[in-house]
Amino acid sequence: MKARRIEGAVALVTGANRGIGRALTEALLARGVRKVYATARDPEALRALRDERLVSLRLDVTDVDQIRAAGDAASDVEFVFNNAGVVLARGIADSTVLDQARREMEVNYFGPLQLLHHLAPTLARNGGGAVVNIGSAAGLTNVPFFPTYSASKAALHSLTQAARILLGAQGTSVFGVYAGPVDTDMTRGLELPKTSPRDVAFAILDGIEAGQEDIFPDPYAVEFGRQFGASPKTSERQIAAMTAAMLSGSAA
Repeated sequence: MKARRIEGAVALVTGANRGIGRALTEALLARGVRKVYATARDPEALRALRDERLVSLRLDVTDVDQIRAAGDAASDVEFVFNNAGVVLARGIADSTVLDQARREMEVNYFGPLQLLHHLAPTLARNGGGAVVNIGSAAGLTNVPFFPTYSASKAALHSLTQAARILLGAQGTSVFGVYAGPVDTDMTRGLELPKTSPRDVAFAILDGIEAGQEDIFPDPYAVEFGRQFGASPKTSERQIAAMTAAMLSGSAA
């Protein structure tokens, strides 16, 4: 994978108003990007991010018209960070799980797919550039606390693998990010060691600049990635054991 230089580049970040997306936006600015398009469903949520190099855009990644408009506005983009994500379902038997799972898939999988569809030609015109899909370790081994979220991130992982080959033909690098527990709203209530979004964001940029096609940006993810690479089935069993222990502890 070709290493990509952050300084002087033009980037677009989805879901930039909080969590990893906000930390990525701030890290990109700190690393010297020429411009960053920060997107959110409500641009007012981006007002605290003050920098002359920042352009706020309205973008719901499930709205094809807003994706088209954002693509038109960001005609000089070189880096696309597919970060916007949602976790809703916490089980399988709940009466709302099907609607929640569809929403997760729309945001976490179809959103990045639509953005790639509309921005791939732009990246090609701008020299190839890079796509960075913010997945999850849960997309490699399902975490039963978030069963359908994990499934949507597995779909994103599969898309990342395909895009790496298909967009590589036009000179576009495609990076997959597989974070462990990060201290964001999504993990609130989970009693697990968590890494700060800032540390994760800078580790992602380090991975891009080092040309690491699969980026494990926190200590948990690094160990998980090592274990998953050696034996996916062992990783599955470890997650199952961890889940059982946590469920047993919460029931006690």
